[in-house]
Amino acid sequence: MTTPVKLAVIYYSSTGTIAAIAKELAQIAEKAGAEVRLLKAAELAPQAAIESNPAWAAHAAATTDVPVATPDDIEWADAVVFGSPTRFGNIAAQLKQFIDTLGGLWAQGKLANKIYSGFTSSATTHGGQESTLLALYNSVHHFGGILVTPGYTDAVKFADGNPYGTSHVDAQGVNPVDDTTRAAARVQAERVIKITAAFKAGLAAS
Repeated sequence: MTTPVKLAVIYYSSTGTIAAIAKELAQIAEKAGAEVRLLKAAELAPQAAIESNPAWAAHAAATTDVPVATPDDIEWADAVVFGSPTRFGNIAAQLKQFIDTLGGLWAQGKLANKIYSGFTSSATTHGGQESTLLALYNSVHHFGGILVTPGYTDAVKFADGNPYGTSHVDAQGVNPVDDTTRAAARVQAERVIKITAAFKAGLAAS
């Protein structure tokens, strides 16, 4: 009997855009039959900085119930989808710090032979979205992971236009996650689950 795909959706979000996409991905993956853990990277910013931005403070308060990701969650997962806003064309320090805690698992080979994918958002059009995902995927290569991106495998991907992963433009809550982004998230989540299931079945049969 085939066991369900175990998916960890691990994200960092300051004002909520990435969190909204993460929740969408997780819900779609569950509908596709996966067992899902929705997790956030630990906050590193000082409380004064958070409180200086009302949207940041509100989102932090609203997501206190979301579990903080640990290396154990990566070890548990068959597939991992990472999410981060762009930070000067790179991933946020909070997510990078979490990835940097995975050295022990890496040394044991426990990051290898898993499926990985990513998603992002920026405050301006383009805004470093593709370079952020490419920077994230550098770590996957070091893990020995299998990278599964959405590509242009569905017609809806020509609307959002990012083959590297789901992405969204939202300047301080002016443009909340819309149907275009949700459609892109659906394609990505379903593709990750489908490829992971096939990969697991192939490993089990070998």
